[in-house]
Order: sequence, then C-alpha cells, then structure tokens
Amino acid sequence: MDGSRIAVTMGDPSGIGPEVVLGSLAQDRVWQGCRFIVIGEFRVLEAVRDRLGISVGLVRSGLAENLIEGGKRVIPVMDTGIVEEASDIEVGKISALSGRVAVECISKSVEMATKGIVNGIVTAPINKEAVRKAGFDHIGHTEMFAGMTGSQDSVTMFLVDKMRIFFHSRHESLKQVIEGLTIEGVANSIGLADRCLRSISAEDRRIALAALNPHASDGGLFGDEEARILIPAIEKAKEDGIDISGPVPADSVFHHALDGVFDAVVSLYHDQGHIAAKTYDFYRTVSVTLGLPFIRTSVDHGTAFDIAWQGIANPVSMEEAMITCRELAMGYRPDLI
Repeated sequence: MDGSRIAVTMGDPSGIGPEVVLGSLAQDRVWQGCRFIVIGEFRVLEAVRDRLGISVGLVRSGLAENLIEGGKRVIPVMDTGIVEEASDIEVGKISALSGRVAVECISKSVEMATKGIVNGIVTAPINKEAVRKAGFDHIGHTEMFAGMTGSQDSVTMFLVDKMRIFFHSRHESLKQVIEGLTIEGVANSIGLADRCLRSISAEDRRIALAALNPHASDGGLFGDEEARILIPAIEKAKEDGIDISGPVPADSVFHHALDGVFDAVVSLYHDQGHIAAKTYDFYRTVSVTLGLPFIRTSVDHGTAFDIAWQGIANPVSMEEAMITCRELAMGYRPDLI
C-alpha cells in the first residue's frame, strides 16, 4: 500500500470521541495520501452518525480488510463487539462499560500496528476514572501504549505550528516534580528530546530547557534549582554534543520557539508546557507519542462529557492529529530513540 496507513481509536464512547472521529473523517483534507480504519463500537458510531447527521458511510472491517483509499467517505470500522446496543452507553457519564471499550480499542490498534497493518495510530480521548472502573490500572494513554508494547522510553511531544514541547515529567504533583529534579534526570530528558527529534528527521535540533523559577531564579533570588540542578544538566548535555540552551525563563521560552529561535523546548512539568501550547492554539495542538514502535498522535483535550453526542464538539484537534500522524508515520525511526 502507498502512503500512510492509520488506525483511529474511538476513545470513550460516552464522550465526544465518536463524533470528533467521524467529523474529522468527513473532511477531505485528512485523506490526502492516507488510508484509515476506525477501531470502535460499530453500533455506537452508527448511532452518533445518524443522530448528528454526519455525512460518512461505515463498513465493518477485519484486521487487514478495506483499508480504503482516501476521499471515498466510506470508513472501515473494526468492531470491538462489546456493546450490544448503542443505548447501553451512558452518554456523558463515567462507566465501566465505556472504560472497557476504550481499552479494547487501544489494544486492537496496538495489535494492528505490531503486525504492520498500520504504521500509525490516532487516539480519541479516554477517561481515566472509567478505565479504572473497568479494572485497568494504567494512568493514561501513554502509559498504556508503553505497557502494551514493552517500550521503555515512550515520550510525549506537543506540536503546534513551529513549537515542539517535550516533558521532563507528566502526571506528578508540582511538589513531586521539584523534589525529584536531579542533574542526571534532566540531562537524560534533554538527550531523549534530541533523539526524538532525530527519529522524526528534524533537520535542526536547537533545544531549550525551560527554567523552573521566575526569571530562571534571577541569580538565586528566587530559588537555587537552576544553579544546583538545571545548569549542570545543561553542561552535561552539551558534553554529549547536544545543542541546548538555558535554562530560559518559562514566560518567554515558548514564544522564542514559535519565532523559530528553538526547535524544541523541554518543559519541566505538565502544566508548564500544556498551558503554553493550549493558550496559543487549543484546537490545533497535537500530542505525539514517540519511543513506541509506531507513531501515535492524539487530541490535546479530554472526553468533554458535558457536550457529548450533541454535535457541538470541535473536531479540529482530531483533524490535526490525523494529519500529523500521516506526515510523521512513514519516515519515523524508533530505532534512533
């Protein structure tokens, strides 16, 4: 098959996943040089399509069947077969059933990717509480994919326009992040960001490390983490030949990245990078998981239970995730990470 072959998971069926997936695949721009298969509950997707009047056809598919050419508006769906009737789904509510469906979608997508049927995966949002209710212990998508593939160094990168953001830590309290900062750990995150940029064939790899404290501590006036941990980590990374700058104050480093001064920013904690990307463009920010045997992209928003199945969810983030996956999947080199 020519071009990228992409699996798209439906996400939590109680949320906006089904409608943003179908709404995105109704757009011609996502199909250029790409084939898609949706993994989810066929009855649920039919119900959402019919309720919201989304102009796409749906056809049941097996693992390798009907990876169709783009632009035909007929979407192959691998049915997870868990839900007996679409009415069994509690729309807008956390439920074990929806959590089970969400995990099964991910599991089947990994199966397809590891068999080489697809070379990329796009995921709609899941709900952590629903996943827990269904009896699974994974914190989130990234951890789930890492566990299912045995990947040691799975990495989250946010991408929006020229700005790429890597995260030294993800789902930890701010107190835990600060207490866990070490020279070795930060240097490793910088090195990992550099290798990830290599894996997606980035021509330039000018990386900036975001500071922890205001004004990068202003010479020690607002903390000593920069002098004690971050600067030594940068020096260690430079010794390894990495083009790294900083620590750059967090109130300006992301602006510099958008201006093209830096090709990537290493954010020290979750909100530091998320706030910058989502404030700049909430809908077009894409989450990319690197370090897996395949490219995985995702929307940067949640399940939005309060507006589920109402036809008002914005599909742009899902469209951008599909396009990004299409662009990165074919040339991705996980062996470089």
